Amino acid sequence: MAQIAARRSVMTLYSGMNCPLSHRTRMALAEKNISVEVVFVDKDSLPEDLIDLNPYHTIPVLVDRDLVLYNDQIIMEYLDERYPHPPLMPVDPVSRARTRLMMYRIDRDLFSVVDDIVSGDKSTADKARSIIRDGLTVIAPIFSRKPFFMSDEITLMDCSLTSLLWRLPILGIELPPQAGPVLKYAERMFARESFQASLTNIERDMQ
Repeated sequence: MAQIAARRSVMTLYSGMNCPLSHRTRMALAEKNISVEVVFVDKDSLPEDLIDLNPYHTIPVLVDRDLVLYNDQIIMEYLDERYPHPPLMPVDPVSRARTRLMMYRIDRDLFSVVDDIVSGDKSTADKARSIIRDGLTVIAPIFSRKPFFMSDEITLMDCSLTSLLWRLPILGIELPPQAGPVLKYAERMFARESFQASLTNIERDMQ
């Protein structure tokens, strides 16, 4: 850790160019207008000193002086707590817990199968596409109840979901008409200045 910490006195995010977990972290940074140095790395060929810091060899990784964080949700919640305005989590404990639970479900049920589409065989990829398409369709009515997902204000849940929704075309997923509220929500989120600022050139070319 001393090597990276010695080189960088500012907060640094090590991010992939087209990693959805890195993307949602960058969107949270942009939404909160946090000044941070973003260093893009290849997740399949991480710098040796970064590997030493992260036992799981994953991205994103946040280095804030002597602090090293290597889970995207932990990173986003840390940023929200360190820079509390504007807040990206509900204030009351019950709503915060519900948001965390839904983020966990989205990760477990939807994000967990993205790699099956990218690197799996045709049968595995088709099954994963169905899981994501059907999962989003089932929860579609929730998207029409409030301006943001389960909230009147943008939260980390929106950052998480938007990075997935942006990738649906490149993943070969077309939502059915019943998922109309999801598509309308996606259009609103894609138009946000913070989201546009979070995109890398590779991600911008996904649509």
